[in-house]
Amino acid sequence: MEAPKQQQQFAFLIFSILILLILNWFCSQEASAEGVTFDEAKLLRDEVSGMFYHAFDGYMDHAFPRDELKPLSCQGEDTLGGYALTLVTSHLPFFVHSPSLKKINILMMFPPEQIDSLDTLALLGDKERFTSSVEWISKNVRFDINKTVSLFETTIRILGGLLSAHLIASDYSTGMRIPSYDDELLHLSEDLARRLLPAFDTPTGIPFGSVNLLHGVDEHESKITSTAGGGTLTLEFGVLSRLTNDPIFEQVTKNAVRGIWARRSRINLVGAHIDVFTGEWTQKDAGIGTSIDSFYEYLLKAYILFGDEEYLYIFQEAYGAAMQYLFHDPWYVEVNMNSAALVWPLFNSLQAFWPGLQVLAGDIDPAIRTHTAFFSVWKRYGFTPEGFNLASFSVQHGQKSYPLRPELIESTYWLYKATRDPRYLDVGRDIVSSLQYGARCTCGYCHISDVEFHKQEDHMESFFLAETVKYLWLLFDLAAGPDNIVESGPYKYIFSTEGHLLPMTPKISLVNEHCLYFGAYCKSTLGYPSSSYVSKEGHQTASNSSRFQRGLGSTSYVTKYGFHKSASVSEIVKGFCPGLTHEQMYGLSYVALPEAVPVDEPTHQNENGGGQSQAIVMLSDSVSNPVPAEVPKFHETTNQGSAIDQR
Repeated sequence: MEAPKQQQQFAFLIFSILILLILNWFCSQEASAEGVTFDEAKLLRDEVSGMFYHAFDGYMDHAFPRDELKPLSCQGEDTLGGYALTLVTSHLPFFVHSPSLKKINILMMFPPEQIDSLDTLALLGDKERFTSSVEWISKNVRFDINKTVSLFETTIRILGGLLSAHLIASDYSTGMRIPSYDDELLHLSEDLARRLLPAFDTPTGIPFGSVNLLHGVDEHESKITSTAGGGTLTLEFGVLSRLTNDPIFEQVTKNAVRGIWARRSRINLVGAHIDVFTGEWTQKDAGIGTSIDSFYEYLLKAYILFGDEEYLYIFQEAYGAAMQYLFHDPWYVEVNMNSAALVWPLFNSLQAFWPGLQVLAGDIDPAIRTHTAFFSVWKRYGFTPEGFNLASFSVQHGQKSYPLRPELIESTYWLYKATRDPRYLDVGRDIVSSLQYGARCTCGYCHISDVEFHKQEDHMESFFLAETVKYLWLLFDLAAGPDNIVESGPYKYIFSTEGHLLPMTPKISLVNEHCLYFGAYCKSTLGYPSSSYVSKEGHQTASNSSRFQRGLGSTSYVTKYGFHKSASVSEIVKGFCPGLTHEQMYGLSYVALPEAVPVDEPTHQNENGGGQSQAIVMLSDSVSNPVPAEVPKFHETTNQGSAIDQR
């Protein structure tokens, strides 16, 4: 038995060295090497826009208002809340009432495609279709039906889509304000969320996975839920609390996160599935992919969006453990959450979001190496399979499909945004080519059921419109000179796990504070912004006690506490803000670091020496140590000395 294991380890080592050589080859290319030019970036951006409309028009022409488009046969289908093998619920049923139905109540499947794609229409500047879609949804969608839906999928696709569209449609500064709009989508969002609240009524605070929109949780509902399903609700519910001034939505989702984190292992890892009544882990495999992925994502993003330092603390602890026990440079594996014993050396396609999250956390170097490894799998097959076995270096049996997932594209966008390295435009171009030649079909884009033979399947998920083409379009628009609400709009945006746009407005990011905004942006003789605030003790204090150094034309600020944040002048809150601390007033929280990073020495540059990182650095010393340059050997035992778990 030892010989096969040694052969697998040796093969894994050779493959890892090959990946390192590929990475070094990327890094050794001169900046003048042939790549995507400015003009080509514009052409690719337009091509991606055409990809979106090919799929969107195909759905509207052949499937609307049914649940989903079958892009090969050009038909719609109602899937009645069915489950796919590699996805959680992706088909959500909703009641549609229309006067044209002559008062006959007909149960239809309201299409996630239309709600999921609303903010993509706004991003593309398509005000006409955005307006008509918002108006149709406002008049026709109702949630008072006897139908059981997935809490997770309903939240990220439907609730998130409604909230994002509401924030765009109701704000003149986005350029997409609809004059006749009267908060209809916000009212729908609140109604939907209240129908989801019964799912949180558990002893642990961790919610059930499904809930009936009319009757609540069925008595026979499963008590087992995934970590991602219970811990990826904070952004949508938190934004809703701030928009409605009702704290209940944020409270229940924060309690869910606390319930999961309270049951972490002694080495700060969480498992994949848990009993919401007993709090016992029913699947103890820890990883960054399936069933866990977006739990990590929402910890960091909830901190960035809401400024709640509890989320940052949990993220730092969870991220540090993941890098210590799951990271086998440049890959990530699954281990037992208690012993760190290796369970499965598998690249799961959902892991591909991780480099993008690392960019937000400011941990760029391992993100670059891991993205290169992940993209090597795409290059090998033309797509990323759902599972790639790192021991046999082949597609995992039963996980050969590519359901048009966006995660690798998302990380490519974030790495280009942070580094401006042209290699990521080349990656984007390759992905566009694969989708155009391998996945494009008669009325949309098809699932690839087998990445080795590029066999198409007659199905298209709504996240293709919400995320996949969105991140591709943003990538090339950024290179061509961005002119969209994300890069050039009035706010900074956080992307939900479904790619929905959530703006960092004062209403959302500075909740329960009523500030007086007045005066111009002031520059002192030293170049520091100066304004006053009223402390909790009621004393008016100058803000120069913690100075922000601002480089000419830079979007970065560095405090004396070492906190580095990308910001625009429009983010700075000016004037008197009763009850706000200094860091709250400026939308910052401080993490003690040994030394502040000088603003004139950006930590990440592209090969031309420009393109300062837009990342938000918030890793403490315990998780920001440099990763060794060499790819470590893949040992049979972990650094804890535990044998491979043979379960």
